[in-house]
Amino acid sequence: MAVSTEERVRHAAVRLFAEKGFHGTGIRELAQEAGISSASLYHYMGTKEDLLVAIMRECLDRLLRGARQAVDGVADPRRRLASLVSLHVLVHARQPAETRVVDNEVPALSESARKEVVGLRDQYEQLWADAIDDGLRHRVFTVAEPTVTRLALLEMCSGVARWYSPRGPLDLDRLAGHYACLALRMLGSADDECPQAVETARMVVSRVW
Repeated sequence: MAVSTEERVRHAAVRLFAEKGFHGTGIRELAQEAGISSASLYHYMGTKEDLLVAIMRECLDRLLRGARQAVDGVADPRRRLASLVSLHVLVHARQPAETRVVDNEVPALSESARKEVVGLRDQYEQLWADAIDDGLRHRVFTVAEPTVTRLALLEMCSGVARWYSPRGPLDLDRLAGHYACLALRMLGSADDECPQAVETARMVVSRVW
């Protein structure tokens, strides 16, 4: 299947922003990586910040949409949290470059762009917070510091983008399940929801990504 110029520009930007950072990537370098002239590049991206914002918006919109599908109609907070963890691990392991861009380049954004991107990130993290709060309310979670625990879980799950390799000892489904079980144990809960949560996350990934 032929790749459009817009797709080539996006792929080039993700690679370079992930490797060198937004400020470390020059327009000429970006154009060369995409296989087009510097003059043509502006036709496909607007400004360099426009391109960065578009990448971040696309990644976060998709992650938020997937997370909402994973927890839609699920009453059990353990299942919801385990599904969110599984989805996060699956996506971040498969898209490490996008993860680095979204996680590392927020400080490079202008104030208005940062507000939009952080707003999307906050909506996503609120799904985690809601699941943990509901678990505490229903006494299936017993954690003293829910906010700190949520941040620790997010950091732990995002970290797979830095080290996961398909050549490692665990395949990705087993890794996602292991992380889901770790998360539930950290919250003081039984981990019997993990297998179903991984299956839910895998189905969502196949639809959304």
